[in-house]
Amino acid sequence: MNTEGKVAIVTGASKGIGYATVRALLEAGCKVAGWSRSEVAIDHPDFNYYSVDVGDSESVKKAYNQTVKDLEGDVAILINNAGLGYEGPLETLDHKHWQQMFKVNVDGVFYCSQLVIPQMRKNDEGHIINVSSIAGTTGLPGLAAYCSTKHAVRGLSHSLYKEVRNDGVKVTCIYPGSVNTSFFDAIDSITANENMMRPEDIAETIVHCIQSHPNYHHVDIEVRPLKPKG
Repeated sequence: MNTEGKVAIVTGASKGIGYATVRALLEAGCKVAGWSRSEVAIDHPDFNYYSVDVGDSESVKKAYNQTVKDLEGDVAILINNAGLGYEGPLETLDHKHWQQMFKVNVDGVFYCSQLVIPQMRKNDEGHIINVSSIAGTTGLPGLAAYCSTKHAVRGLSHSLYKEVRNDGVKVTCIYPGSVNTSFFDAIDSITANENMMRPEDIAETIVHCIQSHPNYHHVDIEVRPLKPKG
């Protein structure tokens, strides 16, 4: 896709992978809507911030309608990046944490994707990138709930790409290993460190996928740090 002037939405845009992706898409010439609950510290003429709870369908609809109006164009790129995780054995996991993870990590992908697909189909062009996790390909002790949500994102992505591929719409699922972000603030057993991947590297991979030839489709991408222990 030629990204110049294209409208992109990035969820979970205030920090980490989302923040880095917003910056990378702006550099690629996109008009970017940053969706998150916290304000995004980016000042750029082609960037608009929207306060959104992706786990709330009405909040998503309101932000979508405003985005299309403000950026004066159809959404060509959607980065479903918003996510959170809580650690704990399944038998003692707080029900509210389970529900919150599924609302944000899974329902959010559904709500956002469902809104952009019709126009992407009509335009015979669009790219949805879902940020899963290496936790979406395996099970991890103490992270059963989080792994469940990321497995769900994988299944959704695989089904959706087969639904829309003949309409010119790409769906890519990316599975990062450990990334040096604030995600691990809520995970007591892991501390973010410089041996993890950089958010900017994930963002560059995302932009590479989007800018690929129209008939070249990245379906699954797994990325990991080369030397996780330094």
